[in-house]
Amino acid sequence: MIERLLFIAIILISSLSFAQTDDIGPLITDRPDATGSPSLVRKGFLQIETGGFYTDNGDDNFRTKEITYNTTLLRYGLLENFELRIGLDYRSTEFESNGQQVGDNLTGTSPLLLGAKIGIAQEDGWMPKMAILGHLSMPFSAASDYKPENTGIDFRFSFDHTLNERSSIAYNLGARLDAENPELAYLYTLAYGYDLTSKIGVYVELYGDFPENSSANHLWDAGFTYLANDDLQFDLTFGSGITDGQNLLLSAGLSYRIRKNK
Repeated sequence: MIERLLFIAIILISSLSFAQTDDIGPLITDRPDATGSPSLVRKGFLQIETGGFYTDNGDDNFRTKEITYNTTLLRYGLLENFELRIGLDYRSTEFESNGQQVGDNLTGTSPLLLGAKIGIAQEDGWMPKMAILGHLSMPFSAASDYKPENTGIDFRFSFDHTLNERSSIAYNLGARLDAENPELAYLYTLAYGYDLTSKIGVYVELYGDFPENSSANHLWDAGFTYLANDDLQFDLTFGSGITDGQNLLLSAGLSYRIRKNK
């Protein structure tokens, strides 16, 4: 079964790698890192960013392991400086205490995300490219295992500086109010990206939050991207926590842009 999947993936990559492109440039994604890009999807275009990830949190006394089988974000360019965003995850969570599973596994969809991104300014000298993006987390759409009582909200300002032809720095500043936790948390991300070739890129990122009444959380991740063609990108990520909490993060996915018919 694994061999068949690998064969199909190779055929798909090979065929799409030679797809015809024009001069609008490669797609720019909001995955795999936690830093949202200030770039918007072009008007009339649809971008699908999907994948899966695994996280291991806690310690030997109590540990949470979670697999998100399908984390999908749909981005549609409604106007030149305005995109609509819809996100939905399907995940499974298990709990362990001293190496033994405790309780029942949780499975199902997370609350639907409805959001938007608005372009503010293009990069101009020392001034970065800027945008603002935010989401509402809708409780009614979630499976019973993940259904919160309240609506969650997050927003952030996104910035990007081009350093040279191969590298750039991007960062986000914002806040989040989780549906399951009414404590406001201030967010930050900082990512450095470097193009090894015209198709292969690498990045390293520091991110975290500062809850109003709890200890701060700091994490890091790093990864690779492979641009098969201007409309298709694959990614691979690994990471961990700096402060206590996350032991391991593994993620893989792809992004695909559907162009507006001429």
